Amino acid sequence: MPHKTKTHILATIGPSSASREVIERLIDSGADAFRFNFSHGTHEEHKERYEIVRKLAKEKGLHITLIADMQGPKLRVGEFKDGEVMLKEGQKFLLDMDKDPGDEKRVPLPHPEIFKAVKPKDLLLLNDGNIRLRVEKHDDSHIWTKVEVGGPLSSHKGVNLPNITLPISAITEKDKNDLKFALKLGFDWISLSFVQKADDVRYARELIGDKAWIISKLEKPSAIAELDEIIKLSDGIMVARGDLGVECPIQQVPVLQKKIVAACRKLGRPVIIATQMLESMINNPGPTRAEASDVATAVYDGADTVMLSAESAAGKYPVEAVRMMRDIITEVEADPLFYKLMDSQRLHPCCVGESDSITFAASDIAGVLKNVAAIITYTSSGLTTFLTARERPNLPILAITPNIEVARRLGIVWGAKSFVNKQTFASFDKIEETAVKIAVENGFAKSGDHIIITAGFPLGKKGRTNMLHTVYIP
Repeated sequence: MPHKTKTHILATIGPSSASREVIERLIDSGADAFRFNFSHGTHEEHKERYEIVRKLAKEKGLHITLIADMQGPKLRVGEFKDGEVMLKEGQKFLLDMDKDPGDEKRVPLPHPEIFKAVKPKDLLLLNDGNIRLRVEKHDDSHIWTKVEVGGPLSSHKGVNLPNITLPISAITEKDKNDLKFALKLGFDWISLSFVQKADDVRYARELIGDKAWIISKLEKPSAIAELDEIIKLSDGIMVARGDLGVECPIQQVPVLQKKIVAACRKLGRPVIIATQMLESMINNPGPTRAEASDVATAVYDGADTVMLSAESAAGKYPVEAVRMMRDIITEVEADPLFYKLMDSQRLHPCCVGESDSITFAASDIAGVLKNVAAIITYTSSGLTTFLTARERPNLPILAITPNIEVARRLGIVWGAKSFVNKQTFASFDKIEETAVKIAVENGFAKSGDHIIITAGFPLGKKGRTNMLHTVYIP
């Protein structure tokens, strides 16, 4: 078990990190999980990289988490006659359904749903928010605007509509095709882009079932209005700060990040902080001081996982970026203030059921009993591990499960290290014996330590944690 940080690292695989050699170096440097961006690449490329990771994980005895990130609906302007135009502040500019290439006065916008959703005075953001258009009037095929902030605009640049809920699904026809492929291949998590409302997650669940767990990417302000419901319906959450920082005032992003992390922790769901964490390492061997502080802040906030995007997918220094992220996490988690913050942010279980009570008590016992080396969670569904991680104990969480699918999925859950054990336990002594063996053999415990065991009893019954037991290792 080479990586013992509590906060996990998710690296995006792309052209810079597609080879077996680089992927292996990323794993050895600290990557616990890999994101496959279905906005780019072919199915054949994804399949080849998927198989490389699975083979390496098997060789190293690790359970590496693999995430298929769906593209979602991408709103873009059409073609310009000359490829690019320059928009000037104060000028009029038309977006329409005409297929003819655009010019300085107009451009096609091939998204009829936008024409139905906008209203006068609404703001349209183009090219990552660098161009701002104010809607003056519209009909079913035209939007007349005034340029508030101008600049160069080229073909197929993105369109964002802050605070506008569009009548479209988060899952496009392309996504459905990609989803079918990803589920057949065996991805652990499916990441949904452009989640606007809880119904988007419900629809995804109908398509995915229990074949994978669902991450909802929060990149629309409208999703914040249904935040708790979206979190409850999802298995995990990603704070996608790129589009979120375009869709809402950028100064609100740090506040929303903290709000989302706190809500996820309260409801026992893993949360990933993503986008531009070590952005300068795309081209440089080291980050800026502000970027290092950004990663550290996410760790101090209690994020389960921090993510690299272009840094590992297309940058010049993918391995160095993972190492840097690992080093920052290690430094933060060694700070005594870190666990004081984690403890101060603990909330009394909101449900006050068996599972919440047991995992809450396990964390308390870990703080009182001397020489506790690890918390062992026997889990068939992952729930026990989720709830134990919510308490952020100053201990490794060793998840023992009979299901390799669950073991792989837990790689983005705070503090969790997974082990597959398919044996049927004839007695409680065997449960103790197995827990001690795994903890000692993998370097998490030694003679003279205690371990804490939580489980649902009888073992194998999903969705119930009703047992807490301490074991002394002679």
